[in-house]
Amino acid sequence: MFKRLKKDLQVNIEEKDGQLFLGDKKKDVRLVMLRPNEIMEFCEFAGTNAEDILIWVGKTLGKSLMEKYFYNKDWSTENMATKKEVVLGILEALILMGYGALTGQFRKDHILIDIYEPLAKEEEDNIMAKNLCILCLGIFNGVFEALGIDVDGEEIECVIAGDDKCSYKFDLLGEELDDNLVDEEISEEAVEEFLASL
Repeated sequence: MFKRLKKDLQVNIEEKDGQLFLGDKKKDVRLVMLRPNEIMEFCEFAGTNAEDILIWVGKTLGKSLMEKYFYNKDWSTENMATKKEVVLGILEALILMGYGALTGQFRKDHILIDIYEPLAKEEEDNIMAKNLCILCLGIFNGVFEALGIDVDGEEIECVIAGDDKCSYKFDLLGEELDDNLVDEEISEEAVEEFLASL
């Protein structure tokens, strides 16, 4: 799965229009590949107290990304092991899109997604930078919704508040993961090694 995704997620440039897109042009994943400056401009346009709008936009982007890469896919027939692999593949795609260095950890009753060097860090002096975090929460919610993973998510750490990373916790509603799908906690050394590899 990862090798196929990595090939599919190669960043390309369409010379005529100057658009960035991922993988094969036929998949047409241009609209979901917003460049960081475009996201910031959108957040400034949305303004303060626009949380519902930003989460909705993020969910739309997350679901669109899933639909473009896994068109006509019925996720209700897939097991959680496959869905976990897809989530980790999507996080890898977001790294390639410039959203930061993302890691995902599946725990017994929740999923943690950490973003090191997130877009918000580059704009931390801008009052609207928090909107980037809200947009990311929406994107993750959209991915989980498309996969049929019922979650309730929130941001629990944020670089805007002085934390080292933006961290999102998604509580699993109505189910717990099998022990064989539960990840061990990522050590600081492993995180540093991961960041150095990017």
